[in-house]
Amino acid sequence: MTGPEPCIEFEMKISRMLVPCLFAAGTLSGCTFGSSIDNLMAPPKLSVEQEQIYSALTDATGTSISLKYPKSGKYLSAFIVDDIDGDGVNEAVVFYERNGLGVEENTLRINILDQYDGKWRSVCDTAAEGAEIEKVIISKLGSNDRVNLIIGSSLINRSEKNVTIYSYDPDEEHISSDFSGSCSFIDVTDLDSDGENEFLLLAGSAGGTPATAEVYKLDSGGTYHHYKTDLSGSFTEFDSLSYGDVSGGRRGLYIDAASGSGTIQTDIIYMDNTGLCKVFGTAEESAATVRLAGCSSRDIDGDGVLEIPVQTIAPGYEEAPESEQMKMTQWKFVSKDNRLVQKYSSYYSLGNGYIFVFPEKWQNRVTVRRDAVNDEIVFCEYTDGSAGRELMRIYCAEDAPSREDRLFNGYMLMGTKGEYSYLAYIPQGTGEGDELIPTAGDAAVGFRLI
Repeated sequence: MTGPEPCIEFEMKISRMLVPCLFAAGTLSGCTFGSSIDNLMAPPKLSVEQEQIYSALTDATGTSISLKYPKSGKYLSAFIVDDIDGDGVNEAVVFYERNGLGVEENTLRINILDQYDGKWRSVCDTAAEGAEIEKVIISKLGSNDRVNLIIGSSLINRSEKNVTIYSYDPDEEHISSDFSGSCSFIDVTDLDSDGENEFLLLAGSAGGTPATAEVYKLDSGGTYHHYKTDLSGSFTEFDSLSYGDVSGGRRGLYIDAASGSGTIQTDIIYMDNTGLCKVFGTAEESAATVRLAGCSSRDIDGDGVLEIPVQTIAPGYEEAPESEQMKMTQWKFVSKDNRLVQKYSSYYSLGNGYIFVFPEKWQNRVTVRRDAVNDEIVFCEYTDGSAGRELMRIYCAEDAPSREDRLFNGYMLMGTKGEYSYLAYIPQGTGEGDELIPTAGDAAVGFRLI
């Protein structure tokens, strides 16, 4: 029994996936093969309101500018129209850079425009940190009524990131900042479920300092209250971040962070009346969640509590060379006493984009193998230290003919994603041990697209 690890099937699939993915990208972009390079590189067409804002901007700055667009978050336009001073009337925030300046000069700028008698006018203009806009958040914080303009930025190579919190005073027509710091991730959320938002900041490890999570609450007098905890690993990059319940009714942030070459591990933080807390008390507890990058924590059963996927060697492969081992995935949740407890077993195919959660009757009684000839994953009964009869197969069809061929031969369609179809074959029971044969309902309930 041979085959690559199920969570990294990219090598076998990438060449066949590349062509349809490129075709899909071209289709979604709206480009045709007859388009000129100028058309392909043209910026998005501005709306009437954006045209008016842009005209007011260039009246103040001149036309030798280039607009800058946030790379993530809710606001993805160079023109952000929102109420940033809490007066019930929208203002406009525009990011741009001046053309023709040297690389060493700080060219990224923020311009605030306000409306007077129905017309837009630039009211203030200031230099911004960095060279690129990473993320913009507009929110109140804590018990303070001030609306905050939170801007995450980075250098050209995006290796160093910074966040600055601004506020706009319409009477003074002035924007000022009272917070700035380096970061890897920022967000605004009600982490302690008290009805007020906190500012959340994650910073990766650097220069021997550990990775950290920090929370800031802003009181009615304008003072930030700071809470901080070190994370469990020497994380430099964050692979995935998701909010979910933690046992005991707490709301937590599940942090899937890079822990080594091609691997991630999970840390979980939450807030209570003592401040910012961490689920795993030691680095060893967090290290128990190490697995291949891309296998993110997720709410596998929809109960609001995220489960953490931890890989194990499939039964029967313990003595096989590592390159030939098949893997299974145990999904674990955090108990009330902060222990990792197994909830489900599954097969996790990151390369083909699906998870199959085992029915309860399969627990500790089933293993998995790869049918390289038919390019299928086969689930088999496992007894007395060896793989037995076949219980189910899963196949990923990459085109209509192969899908129709499988359907004709008794496979059932489990789901589709783009050009890909996922099919399962369940053999009929043959006597003793038939209770392990899954029903069509077992197959449908256990199958998840990712």
